[in-house]
This record gives sequence, C-alpha cells and structure tokens, in this order.
Amino acid sequence: MNSTEIMGFAASILIGVSLGLIGGGGSILTLPVLVYLLNISPVISTAYSLFIVGMTSLVGSASFMKKKLVNYRAALVFAIPSFTTVFLTRKYLVPAIPDPLFNISDFEISKNVGIMVFFALIMLAASYSMIKNKKEEKEENTGELKFNYPMIALEGGLVGILTGIVGAGGGFLIIPALVLFTRLPMKMAVGTSLLIIAAKSLIGFLGDLSNIHVDWAFLLPFTALSVSGIFLGTYLSKFISGEKLKKSFGWFVLVMGIYIITKEVFFK
Repeated sequence: MNSTEIMGFAASILIGVSLGLIGGGGSILTLPVLVYLLNISPVISTAYSLFIVGMTSLVGSASFMKKKLVNYRAALVFAIPSFTTVFLTRKYLVPAIPDPLFNISDFEISKNVGIMVFFALIMLAASYSMIKNKKEEKEENTGELKFNYPMIALEGGLVGILTGIVGAGGGFLIIPALVLFTRLPMKMAVGTSLLIIAAKSLIGFLGDLSNIHVDWAFLLPFTALSVSGIFLGTYLSKFISGEKLKKSFGWFVLVMGIYIITKEVFFK
C-alpha cells in the first residue's frame, strides 16, 4: 500500500467524523477520496460512495433514534419518492449515460469527467448551503410542527436523482428541507436526515449490483473505518459547535469544488 492509498483510508475516518459532527458532508468527501486518492473510476466510486455513506449514516442514526431525535413521519414522506428515484437512477439512468457525453471540435467531455464536474457543481451548492446564515430557519424551528407534504415529496424525489447520479447522500439538501417544510428542530432534522440518507443510499447501491463488480475486500474495510469515524464525530459534537464547524467545512467544500472543475476541465 503506497502513501496515497494510506491517505485515502485515513480520509475514510473523516467521512464518518463529518457525518457525526454536522449530520452531512460525508458524501462530499467520499467521491474525491475514492477517485483522486484511491484511483477508482468515477462511475464505480459513485456506487461505492452510496454503500459507504449509507452504512455510516445508518450507524449514526441509531444514536439519534435512542434519544428520540428522529421524526419517522417526515422520514417516510421524504424517503418514499427518494427511494424510488435513486434506485431507478442507479439501475437505468447512470448506465444509459453515453460515453463520451459530447464533442466540441477536438474538445471531448467523457462520462467520467461529466460526472465529476456535475458532482463539483453539487459541491458548490452544498458549500453555499453550509456557509450561509440560517437565521430564518432558526426562527421557524420554534413553531409547531407543520408538514408541507407535496414539497417534502418533491424535494425527496429530486434528492434521490442527485444521489443516484453522484453518489452523494444529500444531507446538505435534506436538512434545510426538513427544517423549512416540517419545522423540525435542528437536532431532530439531523437525526432524521441520517436515517433518510442511510436508507436511500443503500437502496441506490442495490440498483448497482447488477451493473458493476463490487470489490468487497476493499469496500468493507473502508466502510468500517468510516463507521468508526462517526462515533468519534458524535463524541466531538458534545464539545464543538456544529454551526461554526459547518461554515468552516463549507469553505473547504467550496475550494474542493473549484479544484475538481479546474482539474477535470482544464488539466485532464
């Protein structure tokens, strides 16, 4: 195992730490780690990311369940359309994406490059969500729970498609949606988000099993390290302000997104 691979496995712990601390962001790290540090193709990496983030989130959600910080009604309304779209996306849409995507004169955009650039754009959206102030959401948290079912379902379906394409759990989209459309308190939104991420990511991964060969000898140890990270992240969350950390992580994600676009488009 070379130094880059060692860094890749060490980074797997940070994926879990991120999920434990802020309830999201782990999937934003997973794809770049798999692609750039472990040299796994983007298409395979998106599948592996679903399994890693799904299993890690599932373990993380268990502690929130024990504390009764999961709203199962919100999770169900969000999850049903999300389950459907993520499975269909992984089963049919991703394999159907042409390679190359398109050519402009001598400039070619391959399927792998297209996935990475699309993922980078999602990172930029995620960074904005993490960096911006959330004063309006905090004000709504104090109100009575009120479910906007159509909007929750619509958001669930859209997040499922995004998850299916790039292998990202979508916590940066799920948490604001739960706060806005159900008025859940932030901690309950985080717990509910982890359960949703776990279920839809693992269902999305099932859609891949007939399309790819899974290297379980690599995937299981990597996932185990990520799961260990979520215990560390949950412990550290008692001492670190999640909101401040989220902003710092948001700036990191912003830089990473710009780096990926620059690398894939201009230096490939």
